[in-house]
Amino acid sequence: QVQVVESGGGLVQPGGSLRLTCRASGDIWRIGSMAWYRQGPGYQRELVATITDGGIAVYDDSVKGRFAISRDNAENTVYLQMNRLRPEDTAVYYCKADIRSLGTILIPYWGQGTQVTVSS
Repeated sequence: QVQVVESGGGLVQPGGSLRLTCRASGDIWRIGSMAWYRQGPGYQRELVATITDGGIAVYDDSVKGRFAISRDNAENTVYLQMNRLRPEDTAVYYCKADIRSLGTILIPYWGQGTQVTVSS
């Protein structure tokens, strides 16, 4: 069994910062790419940022220069540092991790989501 759990969401004023954390646990042999997605009210889920196991990061244009994704491979954890938050960043943020258990291929696992609300 594999679990992916996010934390760190909340309410923040425009211009503020939040740090999201996502930790994978369970039957893990290897983790490939890890990513953060978000889904705002009335919108489809969209990719925010992704990072390879080698540390190469790619961002959506809407968050470039404001968000930073990083990971700790020893802790099976990925982070999303969000700065200069805007009301349009309000969404449920989901973590996805491509995980290989012993004897399996890489399988995408999703967390349950954490709410981020940017409002004054």
